[in-house]
Amino acid sequence: MRLLIVSNRLPLNGVQKDGKLSFEQSAGGLVSGLSAYLDSLKSTTAQDIEYVWIGWPGITVPEKLQPEVKSVLVDLHASPVFLSEKAMDKFYLGFCNKIIWPLFHYFPSYSVYEKDYWLQYQEVNKIFRDAVLEIVQPGDIIWVHDYHLMLLPGLLREKLPNNPIGFFLHIPFPSYELYRLLPSAWGQDILRGLLGANLIGFHTQEYAQYFLRSVLRIVGYEHKLGEIQALDHAVKVETFPMGIDYQRYNSTPVGSEFEQNLKELEQLLFGYKAILSVDRLDYSKGISNRLQGYKLFLENNSQWHEQVVLLMIVVPSRVGVEHYQQMKRKIDELVGEINGRFGTLNWTPIIYQYKFLPLDALLAMYRQSDVALITPLRDGMNLIAKEYVAARRDQTGVLILSEMAGASKELGEALIINPNNLEAIAEALKQALGMPKAEQIKRNQVMQQRLKQYDVVRWSGDFIQELLQVQKGQSRTLPLAHYKQTLHTEFDQADQRLLLLDYDGTLVPFTDNPDQAKPDQELLELLKDLANAQTEVVIISGRDRAILETWLGFLNITLVAEHGAWVKRSGEQWRLSKPLLNAWKRLLLPMLTMYVDRLPGSFIEEKEFSLVWHFRQANPELSSACARELMDELMAFTSNHNIHILQGNKVIEVRNSEVTKGSTGLSLALAQPYDFILAIGDDTTDEDLFASLALEHSWPRALPPRTFTIRVGTDKTLASFFLADNLEVRKMLQELAQENTQLKGLS
Repeated sequence: MRLLIVSNRLPLNGVQKDGKLSFEQSAGGLVSGLSAYLDSLKSTTAQDIEYVWIGWPGITVPEKLQPEVKSVLVDLHASPVFLSEKAMDKFYLGFCNKIIWPLFHYFPSYSVYEKDYWLQYQEVNKIFRDAVLEIVQPGDIIWVHDYHLMLLPGLLREKLPNNPIGFFLHIPFPSYELYRLLPSAWGQDILRGLLGANLIGFHTQEYAQYFLRSVLRIVGYEHKLGEIQALDHAVKVETFPMGIDYQRYNSTPVGSEFEQNLKELEQLLFGYKAILSVDRLDYSKGISNRLQGYKLFLENNSQWHEQVVLLMIVVPSRVGVEHYQQMKRKIDELVGEINGRFGTLNWTPIIYQYKFLPLDALLAMYRQSDVALITPLRDGMNLIAKEYVAARRDQTGVLILSEMAGASKELGEALIINPNNLEAIAEALKQALGMPKAEQIKRNQVMQQRLKQYDVVRWSGDFIQELLQVQKGQSRTLPLAHYKQTLHTEFDQADQRLLLLDYDGTLVPFTDNPDQAKPDQELLELLKDLANAQTEVVIISGRDRAILETWLGFLNITLVAEHGAWVKRSGEQWRLSKPLLNAWKRLLLPMLTMYVDRLPGSFIEEKEFSLVWHFRQANPELSSACARELMDELMAFTSNHNIHILQGNKVIEVRNSEVTKGSTGLSLALAQPYDFILAIGDDTTDEDLFASLALEHSWPRALPPRTFTIRVGTDKTLASFFLADNLEVRKMLQELAQENTQLKGLS
């Protein structure tokens, strides 16, 4: 297989010196994590696993140098995406870091909803799409990473319907109440972009559930056990808590730099208990909270004065963003205040460094620190907490961890605190510094075993395997586009044709109120053009006969109402397909009325031989619960009656079981010697029709006719093909209508 990894940045940084470009390895959790996974593939398989990493090289490359950069990076398994400084400013510093980052980390007041940022975000995602399309091959696995590229899966799906596409979000996904703060068109487009993937991964179950709820409330897609049926494919939403390269942090590095760092720290911290705080400069990390918590600890525990030191490492980040500059000033002031108030000639309470630390220096700090204080206000995972635990080879040390970090769901043996509670931080510091070694070892043994078992290699492998399983488990129904020419050829060559067409969701989109789905002039003209002496058009619908008569009765077509109860051929009167009873309706109306009262926005549609409870306009979460309850009550109440209950698209319908679209459609198909049949529908009721047409033994001929059954959407179906939506249906029928007209002119 070949794996295409797509992220905002390449694992390489471009460096320009003396007019020449060179590339050096960059650091980061994603880079180191995926590198470990790729290395593991090479070491455990006989064949070389091909991969290409696609992303921005970290520098604006002049156009004349771009071909050279591409050729250099090919040997490094990388494919660059070239972006201008202006594009990166509005895309990265703008939309990503001034809108998505603060909103998704629960700082909505920091978000600035600039339209130019959104337009640039769209444009950059299209540039990434083109970069993928330039190198992709059939069968390639595409794995897209993080919030910078949330539109990309959808853009790729349009062009690559058969490639497995995965997406992983490395930051939190916010609750629906926060997500809806995005301008509605932006929020919808982002969700639809993400739904272009076959598999969407999150660090925690909480984030996955927030995403599913936003999809339900904004896009209208329900899920079954985390699986969503999108327009043309199934989407699985799953939880994959990211691990670390455990051995990298648990083993002893080879080289003198680590030993030198370790020796310097031993001298610096001699006689003190060390508390470690390492974080990137970011308002979501809660750095000022932990400083204030440490200050409160010193106020309340004078016995620890001159006994403890806080090693505070703040890594520079996004220096051009105003909120980060303000935060840096606040941190500097707090450090100065604490050191000035509590410090002595022999003791500095906080040793503060504002710089990036290489791995050797960081690992030395993990090994020498008695406590790690990790208190983000909101964090997708936080790998530093996992790294600290893994690095403690003697299994001593205490981790204090915020409950707002995704890692807290896996590291429950740590001291879990709320980062907004300064008293809790101070108390946790006191508990950690006084914790017996036996207790420390007991806690760390459990956490280390967990981190060792589910490391970053396992995380990556599980995601890829699940992606392949989802792709493999897709419906066997084929997209009609692959057999479009065959359908046209069969249609052209047929002498007698039958078109069985559902109405709502197939020829017209669903509407909040069924009365609003009146056919437009284009549809009327289309049906008129399709119907002729060689082609019989049948609208086979769940609608009542009165509305079908009003909307379509003047056309030269056959109408079937209430799923087959009523039939009307062109120029004839309506007739019952068989004698039916409807006395049961008066027994069920009170029950349905009760649910209308319970669920605002729902209503009852009464037909001659069926009752329909509509809830399209109701709150989707409440309606889902009410629909389940109503289905249970109806099933129990009607078990001894000859009626059928079915749940369709935002409706529950109760009707006579003697007639279905299947029985009526089959009867119509057998009435004439048709040699071409096309049946199209979008919901459960149409499955009866597809099933009937699939029964070859029903046909009193040596060979069955040319039959095409098409499901609108990607729900599991008995149909042979699918189309994405009613627009695709219209387009296909218009093409057949044009051929119909041409054939008529030739005859």
